[in-house]
Amino acid sequence: MKKTVLLAALFAFAACGGGDKPATGVNLLDSADFQTIVDGKEVSLYTLQNENGMAVQLSNYGARIVALWVPAKDGSFVDVSHGYDNIEGYLTAGDNNSGPVVGRYGNRIANGRFYIDGKEYQLQTNENHNHLHGGDTGFGFRVWNAAETTVDGNPAVAMNYLSPDGEGGYPGNLDITVTYSLTPDNRLVIDYKAETDAPTVLNPTSHTYFNLHGTPAKSILTHQVMIAADGFTATDEYLIPTGEIVPVEGTPLDFRTPVAVGDRIEEDYEALDYGLGYDHNFLLNKSGAGVELAAEVWEPATGVVMTVYTDQPAIQFYSGNFMDGSDVGKGGIPFTYRTGIALEAQNYPDAPNHDTFPSAELRPGEVYTQTTIYAFGVR
Repeated sequence: MKKTVLLAALFAFAACGGGDKPATGVNLLDSADFQTIVDGKEVSLYTLQNENGMAVQLSNYGARIVALWVPAKDGSFVDVSHGYDNIEGYLTAGDNNSGPVVGRYGNRIANGRFYIDGKEYQLQTNENHNHLHGGDTGFGFRVWNAAETTVDGNPAVAMNYLSPDGEGGYPGNLDITVTYSLTPDNRLVIDYKAETDAPTVLNPTSHTYFNLHGTPAKSILTHQVMIAADGFTATDEYLIPTGEIVPVEGTPLDFRTPVAVGDRIEEDYEALDYGLGYDHNFLLNKSGAGVELAAEVWEPATGVVMTVYTDQPAIQFYSGNFMDGSDVGKGGIPFTYRTGIALEAQNYPDAPNHDTFPSAELRPGEVYTQTTIYAFGVR
């Protein structure tokens, strides 16, 4: 099956069976390699491309980013996201967190337990004795319904999933839609909307591993990172927040001005020891509830700059500390130690168990929304 929709001059949206590929130097993945059936539902590949040549490819398996081609300073395009050449790579990966929307609760919940209105809920525990990224039945393992659409005239894909009451231990039937749109100025916009029929908790986030070299054959330690945060949540050795907020000033976690990832990652500091590097929740310096600057990453070798904007209160910065080469990505290149970073816009980890953290509860009649933007340029 072949379906291509032209939304504007040189804007292309290809789904299901591939489509004509604009001659931009972008080596798009073949959609035929992503067609399969999982849990009785069709899995496909979707492509958004703007007039500059930037392209994002998406799979409805996990509502995930599988390729993200952006311009580099030499005029070429580089794929800055981890991923696999075909759907089998995702179905068999040891780490399923390359590119999906994770949830219902992204990040960790202590002991997989929380309370709503005095009632205890027990979630799956899938990391030590804790719950991580929605567990083994979370959003990243589900086939979402996908529909081509536009947002403000820009090409977009809307992914929808109905998470049934009790899935992974979560209460309530949750209806969530995540819409990816690509703007003419090289911004990938991710909009979330969700509703529930019973009180629940929700903290979805995009879990893409980025490498601005355009290949996981090179380390991310040279990436220059800025995070607009004055503090981070202290954790125990299992990366569960203690409730304490620690100022970044004077610590290796101070990214208020750009610092290379590798400059301080090996310092003797308890928070780094617990995470085996950077794996921390930073509290963003927000002035209101809207979308604001959260972080920026620059790789001098390619000149690629990625700027993150979000309306969320925090962002998790992870430096690929657990990558060990056992998963082999696009082009046969393994994901080895510290060859990818994640910047996950989010609520605080374990927020349902801390009254002083922003609430993660969603109740009937309420609408959860989130907007996070990954903007790309060259320096």
